[in-house]
Amino acid sequence: MAQVAPVSHSSASAKETGVLQVVAQAQDQDTASDLPDGSSNGDPTFVLSTQQENRVWNTIDKRIVPIITAIYLMSFVDKGNIANAKLQGLVTQLELMGNEYNIALTMYFVSYCLCTIPANLLLKKVRPSRWLPGLAITWGTITTLMGLVKTYPQLVGARIALGAAEAGLSSGIFYYMTMWYPRYMVQYRIGLCYGGATIAGAFSGLVAYGIAFMSGTAGLLGWSWIFILEGIVTVLVGLVALLVFVDLPDSARFLSPDERAYVIYRKKYDNSSVGEEEHFEVRHILEGVLDWQVWALAMVSCVNSICVFFQFIKSYSALTLISNFGYNPTISQLLSVPPYAAATIAVITWAIWSDRVQMRSPFVFAGYALMLVSFAINISHASAGVKYFGTYLAIIGGYAAFPAIVSWLGNNVVGHYKRGVALGVQLLFGSLGGVIASNIYHVRDAPLYIHGHTIELGVACGGLVLVPLIVLAYSRINARRGVAQRSEGSEKTELSEAAIRRLGDRALDFRYTL
Repeated sequence: MAQVAPVSHSSASAKETGVLQVVAQAQDQDTASDLPDGSSNGDPTFVLSTQQENRVWNTIDKRIVPIITAIYLMSFVDKGNIANAKLQGLVTQLELMGNEYNIALTMYFVSYCLCTIPANLLLKKVRPSRWLPGLAITWGTITTLMGLVKTYPQLVGARIALGAAEAGLSSGIFYYMTMWYPRYMVQYRIGLCYGGATIAGAFSGLVAYGIAFMSGTAGLLGWSWIFILEGIVTVLVGLVALLVFVDLPDSARFLSPDERAYVIYRKKYDNSSVGEEEHFEVRHILEGVLDWQVWALAMVSCVNSICVFFQFIKSYSALTLISNFGYNPTISQLLSVPPYAAATIAVITWAIWSDRVQMRSPFVFAGYALMLVSFAINISHASAGVKYFGTYLAIIGGYAAFPAIVSWLGNNVVGHYKRGVALGVQLLFGSLGGVIASNIYHVRDAPLYIHGHTIELGVACGGLVLVPLIVLAYSRINARRGVAQRSEGSEKTELSEAAIRRLGDRALDFRYTL
């Protein structure tokens, strides 16, 4: 191991210039061997070239991103397949009346909301390699059993169970990613995972259409087979994940001891010059719940979810919109693919761009602007072709903005458990957006759905006002901290490292990402 002169912790943010120095003062011998193999506990004293650093992150990407993407894709498939089941006779066979279908949709989000924060706290206590695959196996089993329900109460019960089982996944995945990647590398990885969910929107309808031809097999209609087969696939994905999923960097056996130490160091001092708090205290829950920025960005997530989740409600969805243009179901299914394909490209492109410029708000704002234009088009008397173009804008805007929303909060909250609570609150509000979206589109409003579109239009406008206000608040806090830090430096006022760690994102040397 090449030894170099020790430097301060702030060197972790040094730019790559041929050789990246990742160094820190050597720890006392009694604290330098916290990892299972005795390697340094996140304070390496070695040098990585740019090529070596890239190789480390590429290795991590190959082990983490594919399996997470597969799980997340199946989550979106199972979350939205009730919409495809509705087309294949679910409502008719279960004799659903009035708003019973919408109530079944809503109950999923109710249990999802109640379980999101507790599930995120458990992720640090239960190994991620067991918790996240276990969730997939659980909800896959529930989805499979949904294919056997015979009554409305059974359907509602299954939806409640499904929401509870899936509650820990999205926030858990995003929290897990922030434990691996530095703040300005994380959105690209979240974008890759979310891109998988976008692909699910592109092809789940076509897959369901093919499965529907099994209608009558074993005495079950097509909607039953949609749940059964897609649920079985999810269970299989979960079982594979049990074999390949990895926990956190300190136990990553696919990395060398030096590489593990480097990754731990980069993460530990990524958000703070003295490292993050990693142990649990009750105050972390209170700080995560009471922090103004958590609520502000939770509202941003809610706005986005209201505008995105309408696509999972078959009384109105991208596919239904296209079918209203006068095409038969097969052509409508095919026409629903290109908007999602375009959204997948946008999700990844925006994520790369956002990480490169180290900003989140412009991409959230752009997504809301696209959705605003889309809903304005779809309440107009424009031609079918123009409204089809509007469908592109809604799907691209909603999907491409979401990774920036999650990354924005993850970037601005310091402390392992506080961040876990904060992301849980944010996803909880996202689920509330799903509750709202489940109840603003009604069959009686077909085919124009003016009532639902008008609400969506107002929500998008609210988002376009909210985002600049948050940026203004962050900018003012950053400016005040800069002034205070200079004043503190002139007065030689110092806090202990423990006190700065306790302050977390409230420390004077922390700057919020805009």
